[in-house]
Amino acid sequence: MKKHNFNAGPSILPREVIEETAKAILDFNGSGLSILEISHRSKDFQAVVDEAEALFKELLNIPEGYSVLFLGGGASLEFCMVPYNFLEKKAAYLNTGVWAKKAMKEAKGFGEVVEVASSADANYTFIPKDYTIPADADYFHITTNNTIYGTELFEDLNSPVPVVADMSSDIFSRPIDFSKYICIYGGAQKNLAPAGLTFVIVKNDALGKVSRYIPTMLNYQTHVDNASMFNTPPVLPIYSAMLTLRWIKALGGVKEMERRAIEKADMLYAEIDRNKLFVGTAAKEDRSRMNICFVMAPEYKDLEADFMKFATERGMVGIKGHRSVGGFRASTYNAIPKESVQALIDCMQEFEKTK
Repeated sequence: MKKHNFNAGPSILPREVIEETAKAILDFNGSGLSILEISHRSKDFQAVVDEAEALFKELLNIPEGYSVLFLGGGASLEFCMVPYNFLEKKAAYLNTGVWAKKAMKEAKGFGEVVEVASSADANYTFIPKDYTIPADADYFHITTNNTIYGTELFEDLNSPVPVVADMSSDIFSRPIDFSKYICIYGGAQKNLAPAGLTFVIVKNDALGKVSRYIPTMLNYQTHVDNASMFNTPPVLPIYSAMLTLRWIKALGGVKEMERRAIEKADMLYAEIDRNKLFVGTAAKEDRSRMNICFVMAPEYKDLEADFMKFATERGMVGIKGHRSVGGFRASTYNAIPKESVQALIDCMQEFEKTK
């Protein structure tokens, strides 16, 4: 039976990326060595890092003056690296979910933190709109896509201060205006690569402004100066990321990824809104294109386990909602084909006919 992988992360990768990675695990570049055992300082692997960096810059249209870093530690480590490197006195945070809240918690150890707005009281079902960003903040931090709650920011915000963004789960799903940001970071295990890689895109002239001592490994300048090679980077995920970026480019780039994301999300949300059994959980104007969250309609709440079993038996993988929300979550990242979304829709319609 064909499996349809809707896991929220680690998540689906393009099939050709998995196959090429598997080949490199056996023999990388005809070297007779596995990608798992080569030196990260070898000429062959340096070419991988160089190409991955160049594709980042090309596909996202990153201007001069920004560095692309390949690090470890996940977005969770960036929650403290960001304030270490940028917070001198005050930072502003938009609280749109668990990960935004965790980022804010870490920042409080480095200076004053202002929560400009929060949707916590509504279980993060919408993105706050009307708030004031303090003009004297060192930066404004946002989480562009909220995987647990299925909400997303689709535009680059106008801010009186530089913006820092966690784009773990929607990077490469839409074009980005880098003039608005000093730092964009994320774990790569949702839309780019296997777990273990963190990407950071940092504006070079925003560094070196804080007066505190920054531990060597937590200092972005260390990794800029050493081109992500200060210590051993996550070799295999970087290789897979490079392959994924090649795949994105071959299909038409980020604009094509955005078109596909809108198409897939529109298909599934239309079924959720049509089907009497299901209800979407996020405010319609803020519905994520990457993580589509829905629950059983109140009068059919007792059918939740039945639908989960029904869907699983038909090859749907990873659609159980996060424990803090319940219900269902279909993650429709770049690599999920339209056919898988249609298969889930067919499954929902089949189940409806039985009730």
